[in-house]
Amino acid sequence: MTSLPTLPTPKKMGLVIDLDTCVGCHACVVNCKEWNTGGYGAALSDQDPYGADVSGAWLNRVHSFEVLPEGGELVGEAGEARIVHFPKSCLHCENAPCVTVCPTGASYKRADDGIVLVDEDMCIGCGLCAWACPYGAREMDLAAGVMKKCTLCIDRIYNETLEEADRQPACVRTCPANARHFGDLGDPNSAVSILVAERGGIDLMPEQGTRPVNKYLPPRPRKALTEAAHGLPKDDISGATGFFAWLDNMLDRI
Repeated sequence: MTSLPTLPTPKKMGLVIDLDTCVGCHACVVNCKEWNTGGYGAALSDQDPYGADVSGAWLNRVHSFEVLPEGGELVGEAGEARIVHFPKSCLHCENAPCVTVCPTGASYKRADDGIVLVDEDMCIGCGLCAWACPYGAREMDLAAGVMKKCTLCIDRIYNETLEEADRQPACVRTCPANARHFGDLGDPNSAVSILVAERGGIDLMPEQGTRPVNKYLPPRPRKALTEAAHGLPKDDISGATGFFAWLDNMLDRI
């Protein structure tokens, strides 16, 4: 079996995902697929992509849930339920069970920055790491016969031939809502660590004891539409004449 680094890694590179900001557009999913198909390791394959039984390897997925806040009430379409979009990929856990279960040493955690990777030349496709991962973050590539997972775009973040703005994971670079953030979560003064502290960032399934590096920022409380609209200035149309006066009169009758 494979061993984890004996000492805490000096860096903990990872992602912070803002569930309040994510709009579920899947831009991160598509760009992740595109970059990793032509980048590090073997290409991500698809099986029967245009048929009825589609399957393929995706390192990043977005799930959408309808949730009801504590104390909220769902009454038809006027309730307090909301949609939360939940991106999911490898969390690069400090106590990564996918690493310790690997029989060949293909799965490993880097000692310098904590990134969890797969050496595809050593992977035998046994799938034990996928069974061990409580987050379902590993995917078997059926064409390559090896396990795939998020690499934090290691071939981007350390690539000095790229512009500095591009030295971040493809999913972070492409997010139009700025819901994804990348940095060193082992540094309490880093931008991502400060963001986690200010917003109360949380671990996913902490009861598993994996100590994931990636953090999630919970959705902010929302106000009801009627409460949010209260106090907004109303247009003064008392002096309207002609077409606008007629239009206001027609709208009042609806």
